[in-house]
Amino acid sequence: MKKLGVATKAIHSDFLKKDPHGAMHMPVYDSVSFEFETAEETAKAFEGKRAGHVYSRITNPTVENFEQKIKNISSGFGVLAVSSGMAAISNLILAIAGSGDNIITTKHLFGNTLSLFERTLKSWGLEVKYADLTNPNSLSDIIDSNTRAVFLEPITNPQLEIVDMKALSKITKKHNILLIADTTITPPYLFDSKEFGVDVEVISSTKYISGGATSIGGVIIDNGTFEWKYNPKLAEDAKKIGPFALISKLRNEVYRNLGACLSPHNAYLQSIGLETLTLRADKSCSNTLVLAKYLEDNSKIDCVHYPGLESSNYFDIAKKQFPNGAGALMTFDLSSIEECFKFMNKLSLIRRATNLNDNKTLILHPGSTIFCEFSKEQKDEMGIRDTMIRLAVGIEDVEDLIFDIEQALIPKNGM
Repeated sequence: MKKLGVATKAIHSDFLKKDPHGAMHMPVYDSVSFEFETAEETAKAFEGKRAGHVYSRITNPTVENFEQKIKNISSGFGVLAVSSGMAAISNLILAIAGSGDNIITTKHLFGNTLSLFERTLKSWGLEVKYADLTNPNSLSDIIDSNTRAVFLEPITNPQLEIVDMKALSKITKKHNILLIADTTITPPYLFDSKEFGVDVEVISSTKYISGGATSIGGVIIDNGTFEWKYNPKLAEDAKKIGPFALISKLRNEVYRNLGACLSPHNAYLQSIGLETLTLRADKSCSNTLVLAKYLEDNSKIDCVHYPGLESSNYFDIAKKQFPNGAGALMTFDLSSIEECFKFMNKLSLIRRATNLNDNKTLILHPGSTIFCEFSKEQKDEMGIRDTMIRLAVGIEDVEDLIFDIEQALIPKNGM
């Protein structure tokens, strides 16, 4: 049979069990628990000896269907849906590392992720090491016997830095440590994580996948490429169940015990959103490139950053790693924080709000919002400038977005 495309897979993913009424969309099973015919069957289900849903904090038919859809459109071996993107990151790190272990990352990360590593997980005994991941060879100097993973964003938010994933993967595979990528900006369709050597992918499905900011959710995708015997926390599980070690550890312990379950209603909304992912990604990426070119040629703008621009230092690697589009996030700088605020306050169509890959175009001043808890010195290390504005581009008519930006821009001479 012909290999199906991403859009077709998202729309035509089969139910694991035939619906008795022939529903075209998986129904919302807003039920906490599920009945069994006998006490023996109940016991077997709890022991994992019989397939079945016992409690929606652990598994649910609607959530399971969403997980299967994600598995079908990605390169995933196993998928777990959770309550948010931050839940995806925290559950994964707690499953693969513990006190005395370390992970390697970069200070060019989303602010909440950095806060999770620095202010939450460090107090539990996890060490965080920082490196310039655009130079993968430098990793060999800081990897040690307690290093469990390298964590990064393929396109950083909001610095828009891009790492050569295959070069980085060669290093992590050489040392038998995990390569974890937060692909929220570039989910399946925009980025084939397995092809570029990523072992585990985490996504905030709140963004592109939800279909227009309809619901909060997250996804963990195990690409099935890592030998879990090399991870001390999963080595015993790997002896028993091999490649299923991570998903089993998550579902039967970490995810279950932390209660990070995705609600059935949100799973339903995100399953519907997934069906139009490719259409919305194409439109938003196209809009972003048009806006980036427009702003690059506008004398009122100090500088523009978007990896889809030929002037970007990351243009060549972006074309290779993201052939369907370099995401829908861009930044540009004005002369001062005061000018940034004046500009933002004059916008009438573009919304002042925090999110990414909404259907609406959203604008934010990162330094005073999602990075406000960090000092100036820390923000300098993260590449967060007071003059930086982040634009998360939606799917409106691009001419209308240009008009709104144009009327809000304040000329450099104040006239």
